[in-house]
Amino acid sequence: MDEESGPLWSAFSDHRVVVQECGACSRRRLERMPACPWCGSTEAHDVEVTGTGRVYSWVRTHRPLGSVPEEELPYAVVTVDLDGGGRVFGRLEPPEAAVIGLAVGPTFVDHPGWTELRFTAR
Repeated sequence: MDEESGPLWSAFSDHRVVVQECGACSRRRLERMPACPWCGSTEAHDVEVTGTGRVYSWVRTHRPLGSVPEEELPYAVVTVDLDGGGRVFGRLEPPEAAVIGLAVGPTFVDHPGWTELRFTAR
């Protein structure tokens, strides 16, 4: 967590999804950035969105990577185009549901000291 990402992690811990909206061009983004990647403006504010969206892309993992326990395999990581604007990565549950265009909704997994945004098929 740093100065830019703090509000996002805070929202996740409250089981909410927020995106940054540019004060100049109104485009929305997630990950948070100090300036708009489209127009360069440093003016931005947070907007709460539902966290629903559609799968843009996905990958399913069958082998353990890093510290992922084998009992969590397989798992799918999806790229989701959020209905309220922005694009985000997260795990999909169940992993076998992953297809491009799948409608998904948010679910939150609380870990010690942080909260993870995941998605479920809707």
